[in-house]
Amino acid sequence: MWRWISGLLLLWCGYGVAVCPVWSQAKAEKEISALSAQIKRWDDVYWKQGVSEVNDEVYDQLNARLKQWQHCFGSELSGETLPALAGSVKHPVAHTGVHKVASKDELRQWMHTRRNLWMQPKVDGVAVTLVYRNGKLIQAISRGDGLKGEDWTAQVHLIPSIPQTLAGTLANSVLQGELFWLRDNHIQRQMGGMNARAKVAGAMMRQTDNSLLSQIGVFIWAWPDGPEEMQNALAELAKAGFTLTARYTQPVVSVDAVEMQRLAWQTTALPFATDGIVVRSTDEPPGEGWLPGEGGWVVAWKYSPVAQVAEVKGIQFTVGRTGKVSVVATLEPVQLDDKHVQRVSLGSVGRWQQLDIAPGDQVLVSLAGQGIPRFDKVVWRGSDRQKPQPPASDYHSLTCFYASPDCMAQFFARLTWLSSKQGLDIEGLGESGWRTLHQVHHFEHIFSWLLLTQAQLQATPGFSAARGLALWHRFNLVREQPFIRWITAMGVPLTKATLNAAGGLSWQAMSQRNAADWRALPGTGEEKARQIVNWIHAPQVDVLAKWLAEQHINGF
Repeated sequence: MWRWISGLLLLWCGYGVAVCPVWSQAKAEKEISALSAQIKRWDDVYWKQGVSEVNDEVYDQLNARLKQWQHCFGSELSGETLPALAGSVKHPVAHTGVHKVASKDELRQWMHTRRNLWMQPKVDGVAVTLVYRNGKLIQAISRGDGLKGEDWTAQVHLIPSIPQTLAGTLANSVLQGELFWLRDNHIQRQMGGMNARAKVAGAMMRQTDNSLLSQIGVFIWAWPDGPEEMQNALAELAKAGFTLTARYTQPVVSVDAVEMQRLAWQTTALPFATDGIVVRSTDEPPGEGWLPGEGGWVVAWKYSPVAQVAEVKGIQFTVGRTGKVSVVATLEPVQLDDKHVQRVSLGSVGRWQQLDIAPGDQVLVSLAGQGIPRFDKVVWRGSDRQKPQPPASDYHSLTCFYASPDCMAQFFARLTWLSSKQGLDIEGLGESGWRTLHQVHHFEHIFSWLLLTQAQLQATPGFSAARGLALWHRFNLVREQPFIRWITAMGVPLTKATLNAAGGLSWQAMSQRNAADWRALPGTGEEKARQIVNWIHAPQVDVLAKWLAEQHINGF
């Protein structure tokens, strides 16, 4: 039942302001039915076989997405399904579940009206009730629906980390806690959840092989009707063998302290996976009054997910300066760390076709190095598989030096590269600036801007007079750039390192080199040498080189 409950809680805190899809009722029913059937299949396999066919985080987010759709189109009752095995053993004290706050401000408001607050890591595992009578562990119950669960007594008796006998005030007690996958020096931010919940659930539901039970630990987070003072409760738990609770339970001084500790537990080594921080008040009602969904004395503030499920809104194609066509998926906006992500690259047309991604699909995205959005995988395909047609594949490294209606994407990609730091380094001039200049002055080719006068630049709509003047000065300075920068800006298929190794070059010297000459340079094989010769002697390149010579550009 943890999956069902976690889905509802995610819906509660994560989709309260979500935008409903713009679908007809017929399409909505079709999409809801398909995703609901898939989640039911996952649940059946999970609860009957102890096998998770999908990552925990993905399951949670897709389940919440289903609840959102059901809410949007009024089908909550017809679409609601419970896991295949809800359990039949009654809990002595109900599991309340934990409300998730969405932000520091919401946590501050919750804390404002409460006292005697403590914080614990939100251990990522499977909830359990442990019942001790006359000093012996007589029953262990999975959370189930919070009122009833599965009988896990036999399995828990085989878990070495759980005390089988207790004395003192704990001899007759009911404890609630988290069964978790034991880890050595687990750093959550670096390693993620590693499907910890599914591993624990799978081990608990195996009918034969019990070897995995030795890899399970327990974190007690509630002692209903236990000592009123938290320090006393922690001391008793530690003395009984539940040492992690005392070690990782701390008094709350302020919401800022909670935020700092949340970050600390996310970035330091722990013996378990975590997915947030829990703040609880010791001012809790007697256990007989606990009910699912009504634990108002405890909340959780989860970490921002390292990966998010996002809906693909559209597929776009871009043509780069070398003619390579790339595919970009536009997304329903999602928040990843501090970034608002609305686009993600899917690579080449061939890779996109292999991935089989269409608008309406649900994809998992995360942040790669330097915070760049990264496509991870498709987690759910929509029922409507209408994909756009990619552009013709006849663009290459010798096309679109000249402006034409069919060439604008590659033409502007060439100009953007030309003005970048790798090219001629024309500061403050990117794609939007080039588009403005071309719209007014109608460039014939990628170097036509060299002919623009000071008056023309200062009079360009969209440019201030000051910007036009500054740009005119930069264009004049660019004329003094060395030859190697000019041919790099033209798009010669050579790296700067190879060009530097070639020594003092001019256009005439380059034209006289044959393939064998180029092969003698480092990093240049037979195929690359052939490409270089073909590029240099291409008619359109030759015309541009002669034009640059007329403009007295260095080396031409």
